[in-house]
Amino acid sequence: MSDPQSSAPYLDAIAAYGSRGSGRMHVPGHKGGPGADPGLRAAIGERALMMDVPAGIYGVDLGVEVSPQLRAEALAAEAYGAEKSWFLTNGATQGNHALALSLAPPGSTVVVQRNSHASVVDGLVLSGGRPAFVAPAYDETLGIAHTVTPEALAGALALAPEARSAFIVSPTYFGVTADIAGLAEVAHRHDCALVVDQSWGPHFGFHPDVPESALRQGADAVLTSTHKMAGSLTQSAILHVVDGSRVDIAAVDRAVRIVRSTSASSLLLSSLDAARRQLAVHGEPLLDRTMRGLGALHDAIAEADGLRVLGPDLRGAPGVHDVDPLKVVIDVRGTGSTGYAVGQALGSWHDVHPELFTDTTVLLVLGPAERPDDLALVGLALQRTAQRIQREVAAGTAESDAPRIIEPLVAPTSETVIPPRDAFLGPAEAIPLEDAVGRVSAESIAGYPPGIPALLPGERITPAVIEHFRALLDAGAKLHGAHDQTLRTITVVR
Repeated sequence: MSDPQSSAPYLDAIAAYGSRGSGRMHVPGHKGGPGADPGLRAAIGERALMMDVPAGIYGVDLGVEVSPQLRAEALAAEAYGAEKSWFLTNGATQGNHALALSLAPPGSTVVVQRNSHASVVDGLVLSGGRPAFVAPAYDETLGIAHTVTPEALAGALALAPEARSAFIVSPTYFGVTADIAGLAEVAHRHDCALVVDQSWGPHFGFHPDVPESALRQGADAVLTSTHKMAGSLTQSAILHVVDGSRVDIAAVDRAVRIVRSTSASSLLLSSLDAARRQLAVHGEPLLDRTMRGLGALHDAIAEADGLRVLGPDLRGAPGVHDVDPLKVVIDVRGTGSTGYAVGQALGSWHDVHPELFTDTTVLLVLGPAERPDDLALVGLALQRTAQRIQREVAAGTAESDAPRIIEPLVAPTSETVIPPRDAFLGPAEAIPLEDAVGRVSAESIAGYPPGIPALLPGERITPAVIEHFRALLDAGAKLHGAHDQTLRTITVVR
């Protein structure tokens, strides 16, 4: 008997409709290709346009006992170990909004990791919940935030005993995972649901050499950005709930419907169905291929003067339970320059484009089925880039740019005066930054590096916050969320 995971019911239904020459007397207006711009047809192909269909098609959503999408989501729940899974076409952002709406009703308190994705606070703006922040561990040498420890979560819940849900991030952007089992034990002891933003770990649990999924370590709800690391199309993700004991599945289902489009992309949904099938059926052998190439990449980096892979060295540090090998974090300080310089040089000199660069690091993101030969070429590009940068620094033709680590501002130093919803949606005004001390922020502002939000809607603006922003700007960091990128003005509650 064949494994049900080898099927892709939604993908197959959409592909069948797109290929049989049906009379398309419905939207979209491109009608499967003929009505599309010729440049678009040439760029993405006729097949993609033929599979771009709306909901409510007979034989796909109508006239069937169970819709192919529901069957596909059930297979995803089975593959990931959840009771219920939802396909999302607005990324993990949609999932965070839905979870906030279902778990943080107006006036309620929710514990939130301070460096959570902005969509968590946006979700609280929608729901009316009030955050009690918990700080992640922070590596001062590298300027990298890690994860929340069980001890930190216990402290936050002791200060907010009324909280019934806690939102944490694992893995981080840099591939560091939290002690999920320990966090789940703490949360459940306080009668609190543990929500894990596992956006960067959709492949977790599908190979023995990558971390286990938070779903199988005690988390109650988990988000996976399938497009980031597992092969679905950009903007697609999956939300999973383990069971209904701490997270009301019906409430989440209602919230997912509220924040989704009535014209969800069939292409995105199909790609989620296909990515789930590939992970469930072929994930381990495909990831094996990446692992084979990963060893050669590590060796090449080790041979490059001035570069060092950080993953093995991070294990055991506060807030580091495990690391994802598909995130290759490279310490570039030995080159005498910054990650910005190394990352930009990789792109301009070798057409190799990292996911991210900071003052101290360059981050490479791998996926399943990376070709070893391609990774070997990346390793060679890294070697040559490091050599050339060091020669230019030594010759004085390039400035030696020492890393500048800006200390983060993290809870509990922040004072939340009013709920984010009231601050964001209420009357506001833009005033000069120097006049903002003591006022309440109406916007969310974070700088990178280090990427930890320094100010959120509803928080009191302090002299330390203003000093922090000025240091970020002097260091060349970009400000995310600020209406005025120069920060000469800031939006505050009127």
